Formats: sequence, structure tokens, C-alpha cells
Amino acid sequence: MATLGFIGSGSIGTNLARLAVAAGINVVLSNSRGPETLAEAVAELGERAHAATPEEAARTGDWVVVSIPLAAYRKLPVAALAGKVVLDTINYYPMRDGHIEVLDSGKTTTSELVQEHLAGAKLVKAFNNISDHHIPSLARPAGAADRTALPIAGGDPQAKASAADLISRLGFDTVDGGPLTESWRFEPETAPYAAPYFTDPDAARAGWVQLAEALRSGNLPQTPPADPGAPLPAAQLRTLLAGTPRKLTADRVLA
Repeated sequence: MATLGFIGSGSIGTNLARLAVAAGINVVLSNSRGPETLAEAVAELGERAHAATPEEAARTGDWVVVSIPLAAYRKLPVAALAGKVVLDTINYYPMRDGHIEVLDSGKTTTSELVQEHLAGAKLVKAFNNISDHHIPSLARPAGAADRTALPIAGGDPQAKASAADLISRLGFDTVDGGPLTESWRFEPETAPYAAPYFTDPDAARAGWVQLAEALRSGNLPQTPPADPGAPLPAAQLRTLLAGTPRKLTADRVLA
């Protein structure tokens, strides 16, 4: 039976775990606080779910989803992830992670930085450009007319094919965004990032500008109502990927 391991079990991880269980895939959850803190999530997911340490989740998974703050990437278990297909959902947010010069300057990408640490793993960038609440609402069975596409990037063709197969089982089509050097094409505030999956992409972008202004002024904004999401076809995603300019940290609204 196939198993999907998780290092980091926040909103992205738990939403993906629910889709995996529904697809008949076993899941092993882990976080930095210990397996006992995941008892409630495991109980909700049912008999296909177990909690473990990050090392155990890495060794057990046929694929491993890494969903942690970038600032913690050096804590990822290198030996346990060697040879594994690792789905990297990490984004770089300097206000959370601290500034990293090679990322601020565009000398490298977030996933290249993580891959350098995980030298023996087969990294595939995935699930970093969609809001966590859109993961369950936009998942569809294979062949559905309104299926949503997600971009992936990676340097190993077989790893990308394996990741694409898993993502299809979870409910999404994929578009190959190239090697990790091109993964900036769907990093924060690029054209394919988050907004195209909203029912009103322009309103979503305007909301981020308002959020940035509110954070800078020290006024916490009200939480907007949940957006149900809108399907993004593969052809439209390919156009967005091809046409987006690189967005360096200094040019972002939310840095």
C-alpha cells in the first residue's frame, strides 16, 4: 500500500492528507512538536493515518511532503530523505523567515536552496502556489471537465512523473514548469501564484495590497470570508507560467 509522509502538518499538510486518505493512500504525519500533538488529526483521518517523528515519516513515505517555514529547512532529515521524491511546498517570506541574500537577489530559488541541503533527495516543487483552503475545494476526479492544474518543477524527470501521478490521485492536473531554476515562475506574487485560483483574481490581489498596508500601519485587518475557488485549466496555467516576470523580494507587496 502506498504511503505519503508529511514533514509539517499545518493547513497544507492536513488538507493534502485528507485527499490522500480519500484516494486510498496511507499517511504518516509529523511535526516539530512530537507525534502526541497530532492525535486529534490522526483520529479525524482514520485508520490510514499515523503520527511519527519527521525521520520516521521520511523513511516510511513513498513520497514525502515538506511543508515547513523556510527558516527551518536545515532541520530536515537529510539521510532519511535520501533517494525519496520530496514535494516541496515551501515559500520564502522574509518577514517570517528573515532575509536570505541569495534569494533576495535572485541568485537562486527557494527549492534550489532546499535541494542543496537535501543533496540525496529528488525535490519537486509543488503545492506552493495555491492557498491551503483551495486544496480541498478545487480537487476533482481524473477526467473531470473542471479539473484544476498545478505547476511542478524539478530536475529529475522520473521524480516529476512520480509526483505528477501522486498529485493526479489527489485531484489535480499538473503542468511541468521546468527545472528548479525555473521554479521562481510560481513563487509568491508571480502571475500563477494563488490569485488565479480565486473566483475574483483581481479582488484577491487588491486584498493583498490592503493587507500589506494594514500590516505596515499596525492595524490588523478583518478576516475576509472564505473564497470557494475557481478551476484553473492547464492551458491557462501554461500561459501564466510562460508570461510571468520574475518577482524579486524587494518588488513584492507582501515581503
